[in-house]
Amino acid sequence: MRRSDEMDLSKRALRGRDLVVFSNDWDGDPLSKVHIMRILSRDNRVLWVNSIGNRAPKVNAHDANRIIRKLKSFSEGIREVEPNLHVLAPLAIPFYGSETVRHANRHLLRLQVLRAMKQLKFERPISWSFLPASAPVSGTLGEDFVVYHCVDEFSAFSDTNGKHIAELEERLLRRADMCITSAERLYENKKKLNARTVLVRHGTDFTHFVKACDAQTKVPEDIAKLPKPIIGFFGLVADWIDQDAIVACAKAHPEGSVVIVGKTTPDCDDSKLRAQPNIHMLGRKPYADLPGYNKAFDVALNPFVINELTLNSNPLKVREYLASGLPVVSSDLPEVRKVGLCRIATTPEDYVKQVNAALADNPGPNRERAEKIFHESWEARVAEIRQHVGEAMLAAGKKL
Repeated sequence: MRRSDEMDLSKRALRGRDLVVFSNDWDGDPLSKVHIMRILSRDNRVLWVNSIGNRAPKVNAHDANRIIRKLKSFSEGIREVEPNLHVLAPLAIPFYGSETVRHANRHLLRLQVLRAMKQLKFERPISWSFLPASAPVSGTLGEDFVVYHCVDEFSAFSDTNGKHIAELEERLLRRADMCITSAERLYENKKKLNARTVLVRHGTDFTHFVKACDAQTKVPEDIAKLPKPIIGFFGLVADWIDQDAIVACAKAHPEGSVVIVGKTTPDCDDSKLRAQPNIHMLGRKPYADLPGYNKAFDVALNPFVINELTLNSNPLKVREYLASGLPVVSSDLPEVRKVGLCRIATTPEDYVKQVNAALADNPGPNRERAEKIFHESWEARVAEIRQHVGEAMLAAGKKL
């Protein structure tokens, strides 16, 4: 294909289409899926189907509250949250171990999605799944094309039934017309089951996060008066976070502060973090406020334990730290090495060493440093996605 043809294809593909998207709940933090679909919704109509779950609910307050929220969202029907972007909160029973429930779930979910599609007058839809749990429904909605967009090794999450999730994903991979992956390790694995697998790495919301370098950006009060240096982290505190590395950094800098912006998952014990006097756990903050918190950081951390889940990950926060102009110390993950620009640590002691090196070498947000990640925008990534989907659709004999 000539270069001019490629440009023409990327301009024509994924425009004027109806997309049925299976993903995380819309109202959560804006992950890669939200960024991608916000851009695509400028030229397409999107029906965003909230999470139908990767695990069975547990008997705890967190899951009880989540069920209540889902029931409330379901009662609201289809919501147009942004122009061309409609959200459906379906009722589903995520007990994947029961074949009877799985069968009932399939019919319940399919009926709800078909009803929403009819209400929105969707035609020749493309179904776009970010979750293996959509496998029983993807490909049964009269779709013109089916995309599986894989951004994690879902069967490796500790709170899921890995065997059943793997079965669902295999089914989805075999059914999909193409698979898009966000990490090279995912690409190598998924292409074994779907030859039409491509790699499109994450982008970053550069315009948003580079505000950390702006003199006009306000630092929130709960971090503004903390002792310096500030070693920062934002995101979920879950079982894939290396708490020992965070504690080591706090102990190495008793004169300073370690700040954690984000919530702790219900099944994660964060007591060792809370026991350290200079670790400040500020809780989850609005996405709009993150540049202000990053502005206060001197060094940013991406402390992941090394396991099958994290080796397949492409941590979005690394690009967001870099777009904020921050020096970054990260665990040794393949996709972080691909990005470059980060200091790599392999042990808690190594984290201390690398943080100290970063503190000694121009700490805090720096616009020149941020510009090095400018080309990694979500706009550029969506252009790649349009190109790949256009090529796959033409190869399958579909009209763009």
